[in-house]
Amino acid sequence: MNEDRIGYRVRQVLNHGLKDVPPTASRRLAAARHLALSRQKQAATVLAPATIGAGNRMGNLDQQSPYLRQILAVVALLLGMWLSFYWHSVQYVTELEEVDSALLADDLPPDAFLDNDFISWLTDDSPDE
Repeated sequence: MNEDRIGYRVRQVLNHGLKDVPPTASRRLAAARHLALSRQKQAATVLAPATIGAGNRMGNLDQQSPYLRQILAVVALLLGMWLSFYWHSVQYVTELEEVDSALLADDLPPDAFLDNDFISWLTDDSPDE
């Protein structure tokens, strides 16, 4: 905002001093301005073909859907969360398979699995004393 104010004041000072510029200098300044503008237009047309291609397609895609990057970020986040959940569930099932196979390989009668105290002993995570 401060730069805008400074630019506005500089423009006012230049416009105020415009009356003191001689006509020959005014014509030379106008010619220099037109020359600068023509060079600027040529530079813009030279750069335009370089933007035609894949980069230009992405630019049009960004203009059509300005929230594309945010949507892609959310999709990537959700995909990462799903992969993490899937990997964790596979690890959990693998651990359960190991415990089940160890219990089945042991010499326990089938009635032991029906006993409530045995189930509470299996779920007890306290250290042995």
